[in-house]
Amino acid sequence: MAGPTVVVGHVTRAHGIRGEVAVEIRSDNEERFAAGTHVFLTSGRRLTIARAQRNGARLLVAFEGVVDRSGAEALRGEVLVVPESWLPELPDGEYWPFQLEGCEVVTESGRALGAVSQVIANPAHDLWVAPAADGTETLVPAIRDVVVDVDLAERRILVRDVPGLTAPDAD
Repeated sequence: MAGPTVVVGHVTRAHGIRGEVAVEIRSDNEERFAAGTHVFLTSGRRLTIARAQRNGARLLVAFEGVVDRSGAEALRGEVLVVPESWLPELPDGEYWPFQLEGCEVVTESGRALGAVSQVIANPAHDLWVAPAADGTETLVPAIRDVVVDVDLAERRILVRDVPGLTAPDAD
């Protein structure tokens, strides 16, 4: 598969004897695992979803052509991806987590906090993890009171100097 991809799930284990697998979901698109849709393995192999149903925080998924437990076991640990081009456009000021990863976080006073290594989804707002070269890690709350500007083209995020958060030595 050509072009960049986005992770939408991880196969955690086989489920039952009829080829179903448990999938840890990494997508908020409810139609991503609808019957008849496609996902890909990182190897490029295309899988067609035969059916999926919720099972707690994960999905139980059956893929066309995977008919028994051994076929399902072969998928254990696989990462499920889709082409980045399949993602819908987001409104201004909203970003996909993969777009933020790698962006340098800098405060208004010029202090470098590090590059975003992870986006942690939380009910109130996301947290952007920015580990610095010295090993300190800043959790930047993705809220307007903290984030001043996100420039994806420049791979740079500007944040306010917040005492105790982005400016740890400030009173």
